[in-house]
Amino acid sequence: MTARTTTPLPPVVDRVPTTDRVVFLTYDDGAGQDPRLATLIRELHLPVTVFATAHQTALRKAGATVERRAPHRGTLPGLPYPRQHTAICDHPAPSHLLRPRQRAYDHTTLRAAAHCGITAVVLWRATVTPTGLAYTRGTHTLLPGDIVRVGPARGPVTALGERTARLLRRVQERGLTVGHLEDYL
Repeated sequence: MTARTTTPLPPVVDRVPTTDRVVFLTYDDGAGQDPRLATLIRELHLPVTVFATAHQTALRKAGATVERRAPHRGTLPGLPYPRQHTAICDHPAPSHLLRPRQRAYDHTTLRAAAHCGITAVVLWRATVTPTGLAYTRGTHTLLPGDIVRVGPARGPVTALGERTARLLRRVQERGLTVGHLEDYL
């Protein structure tokens, strides 16, 4: 009888355990629609991560890291393994992080993600909304290691760059800086 080897499941994270005074800015599909965001990333050398289902050429050229996002249609939980595997593995660029839609995943998602080379499933602890920050859990203030999702714009797509600039001021007020998520995961 041979021992069966299994690939370890990737951790699910919404913050990174660190003593460094950093937070991590993340974006989802549609971030490339605001040209001011690419300019902000390029000019400030801002280390951001974009979770996308397709290439984000302008943001990548500006310096953003592009990782995997679950496909547009529906969420993954409840789908059989072959469908989740195809949805996760079929991505246009090599990546090792995955963001599921609507924070939704199940054990099958984690198994498929592991098989596709995903090393972490990335959620968020805080979301930038048009009116400020909304927290999913814990203290309602930015903490070192927090993963922040700059949510999709409601209204003009140019609002994303403006909301990012406001967030950066808040990050600085808390004595924090922006870190490169991939360096910590």
